[in-house]
Formats: sequence, structure tokens, C-alpha cells
Amino acid sequence: MATKTFKIGEYCKGGVITVETTAKKVTIIAKEWDTSKGFNKGSDQSNAKEWNRLEVSTTSGDAESKLDWFLFDLTTSYYAGEIMDWIKTKVKFKSEFDW
Repeated sequence: MATKTFKIGEYCKGGVITVETTAKKVTIIAKEWDTSKGFNKGSDQSNAKEWNRLEVSTTSGDAESKLDWFLFDLTTSYYAGEIMDWIKTKVKFKSEFDW
């Protein structure tokens, strides 16, 4: 399992997105920035309060699309693309159309 926390700040609802990947599942967790731990990107946000989550099976044909739309709702297209690029290095999605 690979996990990465993206501390985006003001360009993201809540400021923090954590992504957990396994071979069969991707989970995106939106979190509220924990200001008691500090305001800079170097602060520990591991205990930030979760307020939204999406879990998607990588074997689903529309998994990539669901993740994209969820990320576009949380942050800018730039950061959504950066997060999707990281996810794609960790998992293999089933193609939507198997011709």
C-alpha cells in the first residue's frame, strides 16, 4: 500500500488531500487543515480531520473518471493532475473500453 499526503493549502477545499492506493483500490481523503500543528507545508497534518472520502476499485471501467471528477471538485485542475499522475505511478487502471 502506498500513501501520500498533499498539503495544498488555499488551492484546495480543506487544504489537505491524502491518497491511499493498493493494487485493487484507490482512496482519496479530503481533510481540514489542522492549524494547531502549524500553518506551513512542513507541519504535521497526519491527524487532520477528515470531511470527505472516495473509494474506487481499480477494476471498475470508470474508476479514473470518478477520481478525476472528485479531485476537480476539491482542487484546481493543476493539483488534480499532479495527484492523478502520482496515482497512475502506483496502480494500473482497467481501460474503460476493451476493444
